[in-house]
Amino acid sequence: MSAEASAPRLPTRDWPGALGLALRLVAGMAFVAIVVQSAIVVQARPQDLITGARGMADIISRAMPPDFARINLIWWPALETVDIAIFGTLGGVVLAVPLAILAAANVTPSRALYFLARAAIGFARSVPDLVWALLFVTAVGLGPFPGALALAVHSVGMLGRLFAETIEHMDMAPIDALTLTGARRLQVFSHGVIPSILPSLTGIALYRLDENIRSSLVLGFVGAGGIGFELLSAMSLFQYRLVSLYLIVIFVLVIAAERLSALVRARLA
Repeated sequence: MSAEASAPRLPTRDWPGALGLALRLVAGMAFVAIVVQSAIVVQARPQDLITGARGMADIISRAMPPDFARINLIWWPALETVDIAIFGTLGGVVLAVPLAILAAANVTPSRALYFLARAAIGFARSVPDLVWALLFVTAVGLGPFPGALALAVHSVGMLGRLFAETIEHMDMAPIDALTLTGARRLQVFSHGVIPSILPSLTGIALYRLDENIRSSLVLGFVGAGGIGFELLSAMSLFQYRLVSLYLIVIFVLVIAAERLSALVRARLA
């Protein structure tokens, strides 16, 4: 036996394991610091929930039972809410499709149009739908129309981005085959692009419709019509039993829209 083989080996440090542990500790400390600073910035006071529980209980007690005798007042605002979402979603799809084609790197006709389309999509997404609603209420007045316009413009941001990403990840083999046969750009789009992405785009649009129904409820707070406007009016007049009735109808609308959207998307998939 050689001297090297018989000599005791010194323990070696597990540097990769120690480095991973140190990184996890740093990440944990960073997470704790982020949580603490967010609680400080928002001035979180959990004790206020305890002291304010009596006031919340008082409002809930005055809202019970819901005023079902006035259910006939709700059907028209509920229809307005759904139609605002439908109009806003359809308008968003119509505006988003051409922008998405220009913003997809694999089918855009030029880089300049690519960046312009991406900038337009980003701008539509960065401005909140409430701000769009305020602008359109100023332009066209109170009612459901400004809410529908606000949802249409804001939907362009999300739909345009997702549509563009869907186009960029589609199978390009049929597109290349049509191009090699001498098909024009419009023919390539109608016979190659649309059949490849239509199911995905329809699913995305249905998901956006589900989101727009929720958003249309909030837009009513700035005078954009629908149940949101009626809910704000009832709260301002301290009609809490009517408020609870509106909340029940809103819950039913949101759940029905979510289930219908999920069912149609499942069929498309």
